[in-house]
Amino acid sequence: MIGRRTFLFGSLGAGLAACAPSPRREGFWSEGPSRRPMRWGIKHSLQVAPSDDELKLAKQLGLEYVHTWSSPPKYKELVARVEAAGLKMAKIGNNAVHNRPDLALGLPGRDERIAMFQDNLRALSAAGIRYQLYAHMATGTHNTGRAEVRGGALGRTFEEGKEPDLKTSTNRFVAERPYTEREMWEHWEYLAKRIAPVAEEAGVRIGIHPDDPPGLTLGNVPRCLFSSFEGYRRALEIADSPNVGIGLCCGTWLEGGERVGKDVLDMIEYFGRRKKLFIIHFRNVDGTLPRFRETFLNDGYYDMYRIIRKLAEVGFDGVLSADHVPSTTGSPRAGEAYTIGYIQALIERANEEVYY
Repeated sequence: MIGRRTFLFGSLGAGLAACAPSPRREGFWSEGPSRRPMRWGIKHSLQVAPSDDELKLAKQLGLEYVHTWSSPPKYKELVARVEAAGLKMAKIGNNAVHNRPDLALGLPGRDERIAMFQDNLRALSAAGIRYQLYAHMATGTHNTGRAEVRGGALGRTFEEGKEPDLKTSTNRFVAERPYTEREMWEHWEYLAKRIAPVAEEAGVRIGIHPDDPPGLTLGNVPRCLFSSFEGYRRALEIADSPNVGIGLCCGTWLEGGERVGKDVLDMIEYFGRRKKLFIIHFRNVDGTLPRFRETFLNDGYYDMYRIIRKLAEVGFDGVLSADHVPSTTGSPRAGEAYTIGYIQALIERANEEVYY
């Protein structure tokens, strides 16, 4: 038998020994921190130029994927540069086929623009890129200004009824006459039937961005297609393609509130289970229409972890990226670095809770 004091000291010594760091094995510091592997295929990505410094930043932030905007002749060159840096290119956007009035409104030059769209899909495929974001907004994203959010950082604002701030909006177009909802649906069908077969042949998934802000008539154009659950459901039925789906901007959906018909979690559940959810833009806002401000992720009205967890539950395997991050003082990417870290923490928490 051992005495009580001997037992207590012996137990304490064993406990301290268990807590002590294990001897460093050869090459330990060069291996980096160990992390449980992902059990779902989310592609968390950072938008880059891509310059050498920005690719280094992506690596330093712990990312595996990046994305950018360019035009077809440069796609293979950009992919090679990204891969040489030890990263992967998640998607490449092309403004020549994004938010185009001729496509959305059937204006002169539409068929030439559709041919550009088709060629862009083929060029993406040739470079090994499988995702394209597309927005069908003839009048673009509307802002009415910028306002202070946390600590003096600046975020985009919108107030219904105010004129757009042309310095910060992508809008530069006002239709010459009012368009009807019937016309908008006809023009979408014309486009969808011509790009869907090429997307399937190329193996590229087209994620369609919501109208931002949703559900309004802006510049004489009604936003009736990609502003609600029912609008998306009908539009994707018209396209009738496994390669035409949703590029869900969470912030846009949160802006709409009750106007969009379904909560963002319902959208993810319904379309994610049907493998129609390809791209996620991740941002938060402080309220719903008729007015809102874009905020940092943990300052808006929605619990953004609920979105990440739902993406894990439906097995989302597309591209997720930070979107419209408020601008901060100091480094131009300070706010983005903060946001990336926040997203990564949410992803790791969902990974643990859903899959382990």
